[in-house]
Parts: sequence; C-alpha cells; structure tokens
Amino acid sequence: MAAVDMTVPVDAVAEATLIEQEEAAIERIKRAREILGDEVVILGHHYQRDEVVQFADFAGDSYQLSQEGAKVKAKYIVFAGVHFMAESADILGRDDQVVILPNMKAGCSMADMANLEQVLTAWAELEDVLMADPEQQIMPITYINSAANLKAFVGEHGGTVCTSSNAEGALKWAFDRREKVFFFPDQHLGRNTGKAMGIPVEQMVLWDPFQPYGGLTDEQILNARIILWKGHCSVHQQFRPEHVDLWRKHHPDINIIVHPECMMEVVDMADYVGSTAYIGKMIAAAEPGSKWAIGTEIHMVNRLKNQYPDKMVQLLSPFACLCSTMYRISPLDLANVLENLVEGRVINQVSVPDDVKQKAKLALDRMLSIPK
Repeated sequence: MAAVDMTVPVDAVAEATLIEQEEAAIERIKRAREILGDEVVILGHHYQRDEVVQFADFAGDSYQLSQEGAKVKAKYIVFAGVHFMAESADILGRDDQVVILPNMKAGCSMADMANLEQVLTAWAELEDVLMADPEQQIMPITYINSAANLKAFVGEHGGTVCTSSNAEGALKWAFDRREKVFFFPDQHLGRNTGKAMGIPVEQMVLWDPFQPYGGLTDEQILNARIILWKGHCSVHQQFRPEHVDLWRKHHPDINIIVHPECMMEVVDMADYVGSTAYIGKMIAAAEPGSKWAIGTEIHMVNRLKNQYPDKMVQLLSPFACLCSTMYRISPLDLANVLENLVEGRVINQVSVPDDVKQKAKLALDRMLSIPK
C-alpha cells in the first residue's frame, strides 16, 4: 500500500478528494439527465446548495414546488429538498409517478418537533377543555414543514396546510369557518402572521406538547384565538434583534428583510417580511446600489448576492445560518439516484401510504385553492 504524504494535512487531502468526486459527479449528472430526458424532472428548494440546484427544472419555495410538483408530466420526480417536501410531491402526484429523495437523511428539525401521537393527545385535551367537539370551534392548520400523517390529520378534521407564502390566506380561510386555530408546528410563522392580521399577542398562546394540556390553563385555552405549537426552525431561530441593531448602526440606509419563521422581535424590527419567493422578488426588483441584510438560509442569500452584484446583499447574522439537513443532498447523491434510473432501478423512493395520502391530499388541495 502506498504511503500517505504526512506533509499534507489529512483533512486537506480528504477535502481535495471530495471536491474531485463532486466535480466528477456533476459530469455524471449531465450524462444521466441526457439519457433520461423527459422521463425525469428535478425540483430544487431555494435552500439547496448551488452544485445541486443548478440542475433543477423548477426552483422555488415549498409553495411553488408543491404547485409545480402537482403539474409535472414526468414519470420520475427527483426532489432536491427534504423528506416532507418529497412526501407532498407524492401526495399530489399521479399514481404512476415515482418520487425520489436523493438522500433519505435529508429531513427537517422543525417537522420532527410535532408527531401524530402528540397532536392526537393535544386534540383530545382541547376537546376536554371545550366540553364540545373541537371541530365545531377549532380549525387545525399544519405548516407544510410537517409529516404526511399530520397533513392527513388536518385533512380529516376539515383543516388545511399552509406555507410561508399563503399563511395569512390560510388563517383568514380558517377564521371564516371556526372561532379558533390550532397551528403547528412553527410557532413563529403562526404568531407573526396572526399579529400582522391584528390579533393581539395575548390571544395567541403557546402549546407545549411535553406538558399536560400544553402547559395552559382552561382560561387561556378558552380565551385564545390561535393556539401555537412550541416548534421552530433551527435556521431562522438564530437571527436576533441585536443583529438588526448592528446593521442599522453601521449602515443606516440598510433594508432588513426576513423570513416569517424568525422570532417576533426580529420580524417587528424588519422593513420587509416574507417567504423565500418574496425575498427573491424583492432583491431582484431593488434599485442598484441598495443595501440588504437578509434573515434566511445562507445558500439562498449567497445565491442572491452573486446574482445581483450591483446591490449589497448580506446575511443578517454575522455567522452562517445553514440548513444542515438540506445540505445533506450532494451532487454525489443526485448522480447516484439518476444513474440508477438509467439502469432501470429506483432507489430512495418516497411513498406515502394510500390511506394517509387520501386524507393529506384533502388538506393540500385546500391549501392550493386558498388565495395567497
């Protein structure tokens, strides 16, 4: 066996090897795509790394990709995103379509903060407090960042899914039908959207799934208009009010634009608040020379920075805010699933059971029918 040159750091050797492998994988992807042609379509989320998202036929946020995934004609949908997104594509797709996730470990920490058993327990406890069928009083809404069986629960109980693009529309839709909303799993999107609609903060209470009755009193539940699940995005949770203060101190003319998954204190200080699609459109339309500090995932911010060099585009935080689960999908993963398709093999298929799919589709169809 050949000796390793110890004058070169082992980490540097490993990094160089990985770079070479990823460069080779990009060529492998190009060859496989050429062979597969129209049989495959690749969907890529904004937070995906550039080396992967460059191959996306459609790039966007969860709402945009849900729409595109429901319309595509290809037999194979390769979703460069995370697991719940691939589940949604399978739910909305045709029976003869196959949805593939390049890396099955690409999950979502927020989605993992609420599971079906916890939600069923919460629903039963709400029923106990209200002394009536909660379906007559509370509308369940799940953020799209949730498992398929939670979407099925919502569909079965008359509710809807929402994204950061249409959360306000979903809440308005819900309040037209019931007095209260049970919103999970992201507390910040629910609170920020409710506050923007004029709902007092004291009428939005936080349900802790690890406490009996969510850690709330009967009075708090009865007086609440929105019951928020104690969940959050690990990326957007990192943006702090002091980051906004720092930018305003050094650049008084800065525009602060943040995602509504950020905490309320940050959203209240921002100039603009919206989904990743909204953020992208705002930067694209901004005047040359304008300055922007963005509170969302680092890959999207860097992509906008490179696309619009005539504007100052920076991350709101002084340190990188990375969606580590999205980052698990690499060019090597994408090359692997595509080459297997070329050979007639399907690997990493995401398939939602039929009973779950039917109920979850009700909720997703409602989402797509609600105006943004």
